[in-house]
Amino acid sequence: MKKLFLVGALALFASVNAQSGFKIGAHVGLPMGDAGNAYSFNVGVDAAYLFPVAESFSAGVATGYSAFLGKDVGGFKVPTLGLIPIAATGQYMLAEQFSLGADLGYGFLMADGNNDGGFYYQPRATYHIGENMGLSLSYKGVSQKGGTIDAINLGFGYSF
Repeated sequence: MKKLFLVGALALFASVNAQSGFKIGAHVGLPMGDAGNAYSFNVGVDAAYLFPVAESFSAGVATGYSAFLGKDVGGFKVPTLGLIPIAATGQYMLAEQFSLGADLGYGFLMADGNNDGGFYYQPRATYHIGENMGLSLSYKGVSQKGGTIDAINLGFGYSF
């Protein structure tokens, strides 16, 4: 059901007039905090649709998929943990080539048939390369009872 919701959300994003508001990207990262003990690497894809709210500020919706790749801990292989966020997103242009942004919402965590989730957050700084591309540094996380799943990420995005 959650995968169907994600596909529907992406189709909705694609059907909206996407002149410079639709963004897709990919990221790689290192798990931090609690997640660093069980996961070795983070990799994923991102999608967002932003629309202008003010001269230097845009807001919209964001989703994607991140995989936290499990480590071997005490002879046991930790299974890969999937994260699908559904979030509100915002971006403020500080200069022509530099912006700050954040995503806030709910993150669905999936591993071995166990679906759980929690509060999702992702503050980000982006260096824009030309009109359509950008490199970003972000801190992605899901907070839930008993701990957090976090990663520091380097990403590449494309807008159209």
